[in-house]
Order: sequence, then C-alpha cells, then structure tokens
Amino acid sequence: MRLIYLGTPAFAVPTLEAIVRDGHDVIGVFTQPDRPRGRGQKDAMPPVKEAALRLGLRVFQPERIRTVENVESLRTMAPDVMVAVGYGQILPQSILDIPPRGIINVHASLLPKYRGAAPIQWAIARGEAVTGVTTMKIDSGLDTGDMLLKWETPIGDGENAIEVADRLAVAGAELLVRTLGEPVTPVPQDPTRATYAPILKREDGKADWSLSAQEILNRIRGFQPWPGYYGFLRGQRFHIWKARVGGEIIPPGALRTRGKALYAGCSEGSIELLEVQLEGKKRMAASAFLNGFTLSENEVME
Repeated sequence: MRLIYLGTPAFAVPTLEAIVRDGHDVIGVFTQPDRPRGRGQKDAMPPVKEAALRLGLRVFQPERIRTVENVESLRTMAPDVMVAVGYGQILPQSILDIPPRGIINVHASLLPKYRGAAPIQWAIARGEAVTGVTTMKIDSGLDTGDMLLKWETPIGDGENAIEVADRLAVAGAELLVRTLGEPVTPVPQDPTRATYAPILKREDGKADWSLSAQEILNRIRGFQPWPGYYGFLRGQRFHIWKARVGGEIIPPGALRTRGKALYAGCSEGSIELLEVQLEGKKRMAASAFLNGFTLSENEVME
C-alpha cells in the first residue's frame, strides 16, 4: 500500500518501523523541522526523522504543511492512505481529502475519553486505572473521528507517564498494522462520553497542597518528564520526581524529616519524598538531598 507517514516524537517511531516491516511502500515521511534542544540549543532532529533516515525513507520537514505548495505536493504523491502519530500540526480538509482510505491516527487513549494533546499524562494525573490506544480516522474535529480498533491495559500503581507511553507506543504500532491489514468497521464516537487532555503547561506542575496525598502522587507520576511536579523552597524551584504515601500528619505544604526520610504535608495526610531535585542541582534520593541541605523547624514548600 502506498503510504505517507506523518509523525514527530519518539512515541511515533515504533509505528513507522512496524509499517516498514509489514511491507508497505512508505513514499514519504513528514515530520516537524529540526529544533534547538539541550543546553547548547543546537538544532536536533525529531526522533521520527532519525528513524526515517535509518530506514532509508524520504523525509520532508515543512514549517507549515497546509500551504498550497505542500498540499499540491501531497496530492501529486498520490498515497492510498496516510498515517499520523503525534505529527504536531493541524491537517486541513484539503489534506484530509487526498488519500482514498483517509488518514489514520494512533491515539494514546481509549476514545472518546482523553481527546487532546496529552492523553497519557492526564489519564494518570486524574487517577485512571486503565488506559490504552485507539486507531481512528482523522476528521476536522479534535480527535472526534470514527474509531477503528482499540487495545486496553491497566495502569500500574507506581507507573509514570514515561513508562506507560513506552508500552502504548509498541501496542499502538501493532494495532496500526492490524488496522491497515484487516477489514475494520468504523464506529462513531459518543460525544457525551468525551473528556479532554489539553496540552500541558508549566503551571500544571505547580504543587497544590490542598489535594489529597493520592491526588498529588497521581500528578507526580503523570507529569513526567515535563512539567514535573514542583514547588518553591526558599525561592528555588524544587521538583518532586518520586514519592509515596506517608504515615505522618503534617500541615499542607510543610516539610518534615524523620531520620533520613523527608515528608510533605497534604490536605489529607502526607507524602514521603523519595527522589527530588533542587533548582540547579541533579536529581537525587531525598536522603542524599538531606545530607547537604538542612531544613528549618518550620520549613514550608510553597
């Protein structure tokens, strides 16, 4: 099958690799332009571009795919189908109309729940027990197209968004290959059951000590690798990367130590901080942090 692939992040790489293994004719890979990354802010290739070059595929990186020239180029390529996984640009109707078999998306949730840009992160942050992937036909709405196939998996009590994403990326690749190779009857989504997972903002990770211990733990797990879950300690950003329910009763936001253990108070109970990072420092075990940082008697994390 003549296929154009649109994708950018690491999550989209297993699907591209699976399509190639399955023998489809990938006539072009569209991905975002190289962007500055890291401390040196040097231009870096998106993960999908790296994979496409390794696989010997043609790569296109338009700043805006919806220009007249790019739409005409896609039409001239005459794909049977397009596959989009985390591409990062909105596709106009002029592109949706090009492939006879439509544009198929691998979405990292059990639609219609968690439509939007950050479904894995918000599913964990909101305490969901299960998640999954859905293949769907892209239409003009925000993840509103007809569903094709689904795969479901439990979310482990201690799993974070990075770990869940790795599992869903592999499962989504297998599901996409099945979607292309099997007769599938599209199923419309029920809009009354829809929930949304908006793009994450830095302020989403700001500590809210009015939440319960479990709600805070869910956010710590869900908001990885970015924006993380953080407050401010003596004016410096202080990230909590790993924690568990604590047995101490502490005022919300207060920090207390018991030996080498570090606790933070919540609206109900407390959490024990296991891995932390003070601004300008490396991530470390809370016990190691306490070796070099002396908390005052009434220390509060804002």
